[in-house]
Order: sequence, then structure tokens, then C-alpha cells
Amino acid sequence: SVLFLTFSSYDNTRRIQRIILMAFKNVLDRNHIIREDQGSLVLDGRNTPQNISIYSFLLGTVFSASVFVGWYSKTFSQLGIFLAALSLFHELEYLFTALFNADILSLDSFLINNGQQYHLAHTAAIIEFLIEAYLFPNYKSIKLLYYIAVVVGQIARSCAMWHAKHNFTHMIQYHKRKDHVLVTTGIYAYLRHPSYFGFYYWAAGTQILLCNPICLIGFLVAMHRFFSDRIREEELLLIKFFGNDYLDYQKKAYIWIPFIKLDELSKPI
Repeated sequence: SVLFLTFSSYDNTRRIQRIILMAFKNVLDRNHIIREDQGSLVLDGRNTPQNISIYSFLLGTVFSASVFVGWYSKTFSQLGIFLAALSLFHELEYLFTALFNADILSLDSFLINNGQQYHLAHTAAIIEFLIEAYLFPNYKSIKLLYYIAVVVGQIARSCAMWHAKHNFTHMIQYHKRKDHVLVTTGIYAYLRHPSYFGFYYWAAGTQILLCNPICLIGFLVAMHRFFSDRIREEELLLIKFFGNDYLDYQKKAYIWIPFIKLDELSKPI
């Protein structure tokens, strides 16, 4: 079930409600209707309403429990906030994909199955926090400043998906779709890859929040390697898709991820 909290009767609120209703209608109408003989199957990997509900319910449960721990626990408040931020991140990934890209929507849109290295990284972060909290309890203190990178990163990531709409995908597109347009407005007017910018600072911010010096260094090194290769590949494809329009756009918007410079790609090919 979907619960709408109607704060006012303004047109913007009604418009958002209509968008969400249309998104879920698309999910059900296009390719997610369950056959009668398969109606009882859950957790089978298919993008069915049952599986979507279970994933969302579990993420919501983790979020609620984590907020409770973050608010009331003195020892594990940072861990609670971290898990709340993590569950919210995955829920929003699916929500924005459902809003604008129902055709390619799947359970993978939650990004929970984001690779073994992704899970190992977060497991290592939790282990480091618990060990250091036991050995150096006074070191694990939380301050308002520690929230900034996480909040900024999540906002940037969500704005990127909102402004790009159907042009945003989780996978690199090697062929230009007919409806693919170059987005240069909104957050894209200032950042060339705002979704990568957002994830970079969100992920780094979670380790600052946890006061994890070892995992912070590990996260930064791993993300630098990943985004250096991915952004380089994507830039070349975007130049191929949009030609001089993208070359002009490169001069107006920047990446703003440390130590990633792709000036050599600003030449016509």
C-alpha cells in the first residue's frame, strides 16, 4: 500500500502525487503483472509487486530501527545514522527509477545487488567502527559537521536523477537512444556528472560520520579508480553522441571530484 501525506492543496503537491501514481501504474501495466500460477512466489528475483513490497518493507524497517538507534543510543548513534543513510539511499534509487524509467525498472534498480566489493566495503566499515568503538570509545564522537558530506552527496545524487529524468540510467549506454537528450539544466548546469559527484561525497561522508580513518582511505582510493575509468568512458561516449554540443558543455560544467581531470577529452574526435 502507498500512503500519501498531503500537506496542502497546492498544485505542486498534487502534481507529485500524480507522478508517483503514474509511475506505479506503469510498473503494474507494462511488464510486472503476476501470472495467476506464480502469484505466491516471492524473493525469486522478478520485479513483482510482492518482491518490490518486501524490499521496500525491509529497507523501511532498517531505516526506522536505525533512526531509533541513532537518536537514543550513545554508543552506536553513528552506526544507526549510517545504516539509515544507507537504506534511504537504496530506496531512493528505486523510487526515482520508477518515476522516470519504468521500462527498465527491475529489482536491481534498488542497487542492493551492487557487486561483492560494494558489500565487502560496507561490511568492513561496520567492523572497523565496532572494533574502534570498543578499543577507543572516546574517539567515536559525533558532531554536526560530520553530516555535511552525506547530506550534500545524497541531495546531489537525487537532484541528478530528478533533473535527468528518463535520460538517467544506472548502466552506461553504448548506443544513443532516440529519446536521449543532453541535459544541461538544473544541477547539470554546474556539475557534469552530478550523480557520481553525489555518490562520491556521500560514500566518503559515511566514513567521516563513522570516524573510520582506515575505511575512509580505502573508500577514496577505490572510488577514485572506479570513477576515473567510468567517467572517462562515459565522456567519450557522450562526445560521440552529442558532438560539439557536449564539447561546449564541458567548458561550462565541471566534475568536481578530486584528482579526476579529463582535459584531454575536450578535443574533437
